[in-house]
Amino acid sequence: MNPLLEQLGINWQLLLSQAVNFFILLIVLYFFAYKPLLAVIKERQKRIKEGLEKAEEADVRLKEVDSIAKDKIKKAEQESVKIINNTEERVKIYADDLQKAADEKQKEILAQIEKSKKMQEEEAKNAVLKQAGELVKRAIIKTVELSPDKIDEALIQKAITELKK
Repeated sequence: MNPLLEQLGINWQLLLSQAVNFFILLIVLYFFAYKPLLAVIKERQKRIKEGLEKAEEADVRLKEVDSIAKDKIKKAEQESVKIINNTEERVKIYADDLQKAADEKQKEILAQIEKSKKMQEEEAKNAVLKQAGELVKRAIIKTVELSPDKIDEALIQKAITELKK
């Protein structure tokens, strides 16, 4: 076998030393490159798995938060409807109160106008009566042909009283 290897140009001692060197290199690479690289890959896979689990957990929490938010929005809408209804009721009550106040004020103004009208009528009546008294006085003066100093004031008052009736 030796001559056959020599004919092929293979030196068995060199081949054996290269095989030993290859196995030593393989062992060195296994311990210093493959194992640390394998550990890094496993650690990375572990982190990726944890990340996926956390993402799923976050998705579940997000769904819970979303449902809570929807519930809160629904409650807020219900409360806003209640507030609007209460406000509408208060506005109606306030409008009724304002209408009553306006009606009362209108009645007061009408009463004042009526009172003022009666006072004006009374003043006009008194002015007419006074002028009538003066006219009666002049008429009596003319008819009696007496001086104005001698005319009895009682006669004038009697004539005014007669006119009032």
